[in-house]
Amino acid sequence: MRNVRVLVRNAAIVTALSAALSACVVYPARGYYVGPTVALAPPAPVVETYGVAPTPGYVWIGGYWNWVDGRHVWQRGHWEAPHPGYRWEAHHWVHGRDGWHLHEGHWVRR
Repeated sequence: MRNVRVLVRNAAIVTALSAALSACVVYPARGYYVGPTVALAPPAPVVETYGVAPTPGYVWIGGYWNWVDGRHVWQRGHWEAPHPGYRWEAHHWVHGRDGWHLHEGHWVRR
C-alpha cells in the first residue's frame, strides 16, 4: 500500500511540474531582438506623410522595411502614446559579414 501512495505522489509531482513547465514561453526581450539575416540590402525608406498627431504628445513611429516570405515588405509607420522617460529608437538594418540584420525598434530609457 505504501508503494502505491509513493507512486501516486510521484505521478502527481511529475504531472504538476509538466503542466507548469509547459506554460513557460521564452522569447527575446523587446529591444534586443535581432531579426533575420538577409543577403539583400533593404530598399531606400519610403517617404511617409503622417499629418497631425491624433492626441497631443503622441510620437510618430516611422515605417521600416521588414523581411517577410523572402522579400522586403514596407511596414507603415503609426502614432503611439509616449513613454515618459524614454525615447524611441527606430528599426534599422545593420550590414555584417554574413549579411543584413534587422534590429527592431524599441523604447530606450533617456
